[in-house]
Amino acid sequence: MAALGWLTPRRRSATARSVLAGEASAEAARKSSQEAQEAQEAAQAQEIADREPEFPVLGDDKAAAFFDLDNTVMQGAALFHFGRGLYKRKFFETRDLARFAWQQAWFRLAGVEDPEHMQEARDSALSIVKGHRVAELETIGEEIYDEYMADRIWPGTRALAQAHLDAGQKVWLVTAAPVEIAQVIARRLGLTGALGTVAESVGGVYTGKLVGEPLHGPAKAEAVRALASAEGLDLSRCAAYSDSHNDIPMLSLVGHPYAINPDAKLRRHAREKDWRLRDYRTGRKAAKVGIPAAAGVGAVAGGTAAAIALSRRRR
Repeated sequence: MAALGWLTPRRRSATARSVLAGEASAEAARKSSQEAQEAQEAAQAQEIADREPEFPVLGDDKAAAFFDLDNTVMQGAALFHFGRGLYKRKFFETRDLARFAWQQAWFRLAGVEDPEHMQEARDSALSIVKGHRVAELETIGEEIYDEYMADRIWPGTRALAQAHLDAGQKVWLVTAAPVEIAQVIARRLGLTGALGTVAESVGGVYTGKLVGEPLHGPAKAEAVRALASAEGLDLSRCAAYSDSHNDIPMLSLVGHPYAINPDAKLRRHAREKDWRLRDYRTGRKAAKVGIPAAAGVGAVAGGTAAAIALSRRRR
């Protein structure tokens, strides 16, 4: 019995020490694994940094950034949200909205721009604002931004724009949306300004005509080229961001093109050209991956109808 009494406390003591040793070993293993993972992530980040020069370049006053608006900076179409606001304010009736929705849905599903079809939609939209004062649309644009747009800005794209601003560079929106609403959005986001579609006005009143054509596709590239010339920018040092293959002409102008939330065609083109891709629709950054945009018939239903706020030319 004496022998057993002598062994019992020692067995208990050894068990306690074993538990302590096991816990210490597990903690050391966990810490080592965590440190190894952090070191691997740091090495990968450094590899990317070594491969890609820091961008945007701080203090480069010959560089600027150009951002498409719809589905790049903001979820959905600015024209659609603007159209919702105008419909709410009795600018047009339900049957007009239905007609515009069908025209826009046809375009999105067909994937082609039929000239006659687009002209019909454009004329219908312009007729809505004909006779309205420019100042009225500008005031309404401020209200509509607060009602429908402020909560739809992509944080990831907003951060990209802010990086350019922090580097001392100018940042411009480039959109087919009316320049009035584009300027409202640019101002609210603290950006430099906006290039948008311009509608003719005489004496501060819309005439129902465009100045030229909507700022879409190649017209965006021409606007960026003209602004860069006027601002003394070097396009090879500039960046452009868009979600749509329609903006390939604009993206191809600059030395730093980015595909943001890209549609299928832009994703393929960006991969072929080795352009940078970012996708914020899934809440993550995708270095070389994009997700095709949804057809979004409902999301663009009021888009053409809203082609309204287009911009002015004061005479």
